[in-house]
Amino acid sequence: MADVLVAQGVGVDYPTPAGAVTAIDDVTVTVPDQGITVFAGPSGSGKSTLLRVLALVERPTRGVVQLDGEAVSSRSHRQLRALRRQTIALMFQNPLENLLPELTAAQNVIAAAQSAGRRTDLGLLDVVGLKGMGNYRVPALSGGQQQRLALCCALAREPKVVLADEPTSQLDDMSAGLVLESLKVLVERGVPVAVASHDDRLTELADLVVRMSSGRVDHGRVA
Repeated sequence: MADVLVAQGVGVDYPTPAGAVTAIDDVTVTVPDQGITVFAGPSGSGKSTLLRVLALVERPTRGVVQLDGEAVSSRSHRQLRALRRQTIALMFQNPLENLLPELTAAQNVIAAAQSAGRRTDLGLLDVVGLKGMGNYRVPALSGGQQQRLALCCALAREPKVVLADEPTSQLDDMSAGLVLESLKVLVERGVPVAVASHDDRLTELADLVVRMSSGRVDHGRVA
């Protein structure tokens, strides 16, 4: 097993009128190229900031992010956008932020595949439990269906890794359970997943748990 993403000594500071605030500090973590990795911790622990740094959306104040063994965090914004488009799928906490609401479910999958230069496979809708819903527009879908559609779009892009920020936090128990099943489908299809979450069901599902507190890593691996 290799590591698809590595954060080495990463820290993120935000300027405020009262001085710099440190969101994460001296964090070193790995995301293996198999299975589910969960960054767990209470609100404010830094897990979402770490996820954005690993997704190359946010540049660290210090430290290095590696993708497939190559340091990439210091590259230009244009280069980082290209890397994200080709290799990383990021899911936000709000289901609607992951999709194009004016399009149907099928059109969202097509757009996702085209954005990464991939061939479209609408059969992926069946894979995530959305069979027969290709013609539904996004607002007509429930929150859980929207998150599963977002995972379908991630699959369509054929990324090297999927990163998800609190993907179950805004869902009821049944919808959250279906999203967890879809995450397992991604892993079964060879796509590693890293999740920031305080959902105990996700930590139980994980192959690797990184627990965070006050912007630092507490401890790591589980069986």
